[in-house]
Amino acid sequence: MDRKIATIQDVAKAAGVSTATVSRTLSKPSVVAAATREAVLNAVAETGYRVNTTASNLRRQRTGSVIVLLPNIANPFFSQILAGLASVLTPAQYGMLIADTQSGPDPDQLLAHYLTSGQADGLVLLDGSLSPDALEHPGRPPVVMACEWMGRDLPSVRVENGRGAAMAVGHFAQLGHRAIGHVTGPRGNVLTEERLRGFREAMVSVGLPLREDWILEGDFSMDSGAAAARVWLAMKDRPTALFFSSDEMAVGFLGAVQRAGIHVPRELSIVGFDNIEIVQHLSPALTTIRQPRTQIGIRAAELLLDMIETGTRTGPSDVIEIEFIRRDSAGPPPVSR
Repeated sequence: MDRKIATIQDVAKAAGVSTATVSRTLSKPSVVAAATREAVLNAVAETGYRVNTTASNLRRQRTGSVIVLLPNIANPFFSQILAGLASVLTPAQYGMLIADTQSGPDPDQLLAHYLTSGQADGLVLLDGSLSPDALEHPGRPPVVMACEWMGRDLPSVRVENGRGAAMAVGHFAQLGHRAIGHVTGPRGNVLTEERLRGFREAMVSVGLPLREDWILEGDFSMDSGAAAARVWLAMKDRPTALFFSSDEMAVGFLGAVQRAGIHVPRELSIVGFDNIEIVQHLSPALTTIRQPRTQIGIRAAELLLDMIETGTRTGPSDVIEIEFIRRDSAGPPPVSR
């Protein structure tokens, strides 16, 4: 005997809510109370209800897709952000397409393609190196930036990057360090500039000398961290503490100096930024600034869905709190200093 196909009315009855509430929960879960959302989703699972997303999208003239543009899809930093995005987009019946801005010769051209191709109802950008001019397309879908931002009226979700740098400098100063350096991200990147600004201001605030030769250039990658290690090892007068603009650079640096026989933190203290998964398993475990990446993804998806629903290309921006994670890679300076 054929099983009866579940209807939205069946879901509403099982959940004890109206059909309008079921529809709202499935199309825009962020606006529904958590208890109601759980009751509806449980009823959907119990009844076996399936949304005809194709028909629904045709009625609403939507694709049912969101495109996420990020630099270097292999970077572990993005994993929790993507999980946060999916946790909101999937219950709302949106598919998530991921594109790597480094996969072609011109990232701005790639962005322009997705803005005009009609393949998605909205975009999430995680690459601050893209040109703001690339967004100047009439009729483009809503866009939200996550982690990075552009100097225009574009909604974003990010953390207090400058404050994170100040936390690192303050921690070093409390431990007794006076010779503190910094390994930056790539030139022109907003995260690089904001963390460098925070570092400079914090050094002045605690009354420590700011030496330009102790500010080393990186690009957020492990390889650039290893390259910075070679520069540090070649110095005659080295900083005893280094703040890294990303955990990946700190990981590359740590491996290189350990292979050269340097003990961390006895001879050198280091602090990273991001709190990617691997750093708590290092020896020593890395002291770092935690970005709540899952929360960033969740909030970015909620902002984007609100913009899609209201048909607007503007919206609020959110700044999310960071957290200082104290582990084992930072200690007092060497006694000789």
